[in-house]
Amino acid sequence: MYLSDVQIVMEPAREESLLFKYAKITSVVCLYWTVSISLVFVNKTLLGGSSMGERDAPLFVTWFQCVVTTVSCLSLSCFTKVFPHVVTFPEVGSLERTKAKKVLPLTCVFVAMISMNNLSLKYMGVAFYFVGRSLTTVFNVTFTYLILGQVTSMSAILCCAVIIGGFWLGVDQENVAGSLSLLGVSFGFLSAAFVSLNAIYTKRVLPTLDGSIWVLCYYNNVMASVLFLPLIVFNGELYAAYLMVTEGSLHFWGLMVVGGFCGFAMGYVAGLQIQVTSPLTHNISGTAKACAQTVLATWWYAESKAVLWWLSNWVVLGGSLAYTYIKQLEMRATHNAPKPLQSDITGKIEEQMKG
Repeated sequence: MYLSDVQIVMEPAREESLLFKYAKITSVVCLYWTVSISLVFVNKTLLGGSSMGERDAPLFVTWFQCVVTTVSCLSLSCFTKVFPHVVTFPEVGSLERTKAKKVLPLTCVFVAMISMNNLSLKYMGVAFYFVGRSLTTVFNVTFTYLILGQVTSMSAILCCAVIIGGFWLGVDQENVAGSLSLLGVSFGFLSAAFVSLNAIYTKRVLPTLDGSIWVLCYYNNVMASVLFLPLIVFNGELYAAYLMVTEGSLHFWGLMVVGGFCGFAMGYVAGLQIQVTSPLTHNISGTAKACAQTVLATWWYAESKAVLWWLSNWVVLGGSLAYTYIKQLEMRATHNAPKPLQSDITGKIEEQMKG
């Protein structure tokens, strides 16, 4: 067999492997979009709006989703013990007191984050949801400087300015259309702040749990399930929760369970998307998903929007994509920068000691 014959034989195999890789990436991205968009629409249906009446219990709905996530973690942990070659999930069960104490501050931020997130969705339309809580990037820059002391480049700051401009244009257009909810915008603003804080505290706490995102997910949701109980009482949702439990239809509880599973699955599909693509592609996919979600929501709810309203969405999306791209370039430049030799470091230390 000649070399050319070998190449002819190997070429179809290489092409088939590449097609399989593309198919895998496409299916994972589609799965991420499906789960994420489904979670938003299901939660919007469950949370309703400002006219829920006696069944207005957004914190109870959020608490239930935490319980579903906790049960899902326990179920997968048990399933792994029985079928170790089928499913891989860390062992979870009782909480260690020392670890729980270290995770508790993050759990408080986590509770605030998912509460504000669901409350913003309750009072906002799904179409405006992305713009309404688009300031997460701006808070990332702010808290990274205030808490971690890390300075952001001027290019990234300009992207944040573009996002803020798009946010205010969107708020203005919602007001012009008569659909502006100050509560929704306020909760969206707070949601963006707590999403940013959650990311920072997660990085700090993860080493305590050996870097396991799933163990952290379990700890967070177990403790959040407890913390939500007094909040439900304080918010006056006991009677509404009682009505949901006693009078809720099979369809309602089906949506509650689906919402809980979607919330749990988001952690998996987001990590899976990063694994098969890259962090940059994941962020771009999330931004594109938000655009598709906005278009889908305007069609689903038969909403007619002005040109400037659409412009606000594109400004926020453009600013977010530009920020992601700039941060990726900065990370690559930092990674490729020449590292100082050990001899140079030693020489500088000796010079400082002599001085």
